[in-house]
Amino acid sequence: MIMGICAGCIPWYTMMIVHKRSWVLQQVDDTLGVFHTHAVAGFLGGILTGLFAEPHLANYFVARSNEQGAFYGGHVGGRQFAKQLVGALFVIGWNLVVTSIILNIVRLIVPLRMSEENLIVGDDAVHGEEAYALWGDGEKYDITKHGTSEYDDTRHGLDSLNLGPTARTPLAPAPAVDL
Repeated sequence: MIMGICAGCIPWYTMMIVHKRSWVLQQVDDTLGVFHTHAVAGFLGGILTGLFAEPHLANYFVARSNEQGAFYGGHVGGRQFAKQLVGALFVIGWNLVVTSIILNIVRLIVPLRMSEENLIVGDDAVHGEEAYALWGDGEKYDITKHGTSEYDDTRHGLDSLNLGPTARTPLAPAPAVDL
């Protein structure tokens, strides 16, 4: 139960509180919170397993007997915690090295980052899409900046704007077909 509470609360806290206060994390474009949901939660799962591994259950997974979490057995449990910590640090190091190599190869072919102008508009608007259109943070959909799509039937206030003949308007609905 403790692991479950930690697994839900700590990644959320790092995403919603720590990320907004950390200058380093602010420099990373992590719109979906992948770092928090995978790296923080994965590291946490490994470390908490090293703390809470119940001896009877641990024997099902390990060929050696007497493996247990730190809270179950002092020195023996401390070894399990150390193994979990070393394993987590190895995975972090491996990911940093391999991901850096892959990104440097990709960088030779295509840019890894959009231009500042496109970042201001937003990548979804640059591609003519409207993902996560919640507009709840005081943000308003600006049709003069983002335009419309020929498949967009919401019109986003297009009728009230006088944009002239250059504005794209949505297609008329397809006529009904009797089968």
